Amino acid sequence: MDKYFVEKQKQPNGDNLVHKENCSHMPEDANRRFLGIFNKCQDAIREAKRDYPQSNGCSDCSPECHKS
Repeated sequence: MDKYFVEKQKQPNGDNLVHKENCSHMPEDANRRFLGIFNKCQDAIREAKRDYPQSNGCSDCSPECHKS
């Protein structure tokens, strides 16, 4: 199980990226929100979409959930 965070600031394409805890692209504390502990990135994305409808997995730490 991994801890997941959503990036509060949108990317240029409007996405809010979802990261695993030790991602090399993890935003600063002020620009992220803890989502919870999940078995799969798909569950973290579902949680993030409650407040950030255009959430997407980070291509580095969650490539299986990254939609181009």
